[in-house]
Amino acid sequence: MKILVVLVLLGLHSAAAVTHSLKYIYTASSQVPNFPEYVTVGMVDDVQIDHYDSNATRVLPKQDWMNRVTEDDPQYWENETQIVTGQQQLFKDNIEILKQRFLQTGGAHILQLMYGCEWDNETGEVYGYTQYGYDGEDFLAFDLKTETWIAPKPQAVITKRKWENDKALIAQTKNYLTQTCVDWLKKYVNYGRSSLMRTELPSVSLLQKTPSSPVSCFATGFYPNRVMMFWRKDGEELHEDVELGEILPNHDGSFQMSVDLNLSSVTPEDWRRYECVFQLSGVKDDIITKLDETAIQTNWSKTGDGGFPLGAVIGVVVVLLLLVVCIVGFFLWKNKKKGKEGFQPANTSDASSSSSSSSSSSSSSSTEVPVPDGNQPRSEEEVELQ
Repeated sequence: MKILVVLVLLGLHSAAAVTHSLKYIYTASSQVPNFPEYVTVGMVDDVQIDHYDSNATRVLPKQDWMNRVTEDDPQYWENETQIVTGQQQLFKDNIEILKQRFLQTGGAHILQLMYGCEWDNETGEVYGYTQYGYDGEDFLAFDLKTETWIAPKPQAVITKRKWENDKALIAQTKNYLTQTCVDWLKKYVNYGRSSLMRTELPSVSLLQKTPSSPVSCFATGFYPNRVMMFWRKDGEELHEDVELGEILPNHDGSFQMSVDLNLSSVTPEDWRRYECVFQLSGVKDDIITKLDETAIQTNWSKTGDGGFPLGAVIGVVVVLLLLVVCIVGFFLWKNKKKGKEGFQPANTSDASSSSSSSSSSSSSSSTEVPVPDGNQPRSEEEVELQ
């Protein structure tokens, strides 16, 4: 994961081209206390654009610029609401189907769907994906190149075979991922250009929990999230004794991240040789923070001075709450481009026995798949996991 992050972020200073993304995340749950049974979010360039859950009555915009969509389509939000509410019962039914597949009788269960597309505004290259997960494990993924479904679990093979035999479904999925999704992504980027294409520099702090803890270089308030952050010694980037954190969203639409440095083997005399480097896409100059003991903010100072910045702590709490409520699907598919390397197909012999044992408890009837009309950004396919 860390290696992938570094590779993706290489060459940021010369990043004139931008890869934009549109994705939708659906989360359906069963017997999860204090959590909506059904949640959907839409995101453009990792910025949330809308939200719906089973406690609400309609899909709601999460960015002011998303209100511009009604200038071109006055019924946009009504249509979006109709799609997500129409699929709510289907997700509930699919959880019951999977419980039968996995021989489960009760308990908390979560079914997740994430699909979307990416578009390079310079090369025109397009990438699309559709992935299902169940109880935190990969369940099904569509391979756009081969137009086949990857089934990492034996319990998913029966669905893989059914969907691959449905040529209309394959064609609809491909058309949505390569055409409809991309067309809407371009519209959204145009609506939110002033916000999505902005640049905001971070504030950078050095934090340390205890005298023996690693020193964390913490950056917050930056945008976009195409960044590179690392420690270096004597001008050379360090790859050992460092831990790169995830990029997390702040409540105001900006981002935060940190990179830790283990100083257990560093003498105080050598501290001056270390520095934290933050690089933001499109910004020429790096933000460099020297490792200086007097600049480190701690929560162990006897005088009470130099504690962790309260705003940062509150921001982390808010982020965690938002992640739980709105984008719980991220824990499963952070590497949505992993394809076959991430979704290993199940052994077909295991699948045969699994399919035969589950077929007696699962109906063989199929749900008719309506052809998307191309007027809405979400996929309108309604399919059962049978």
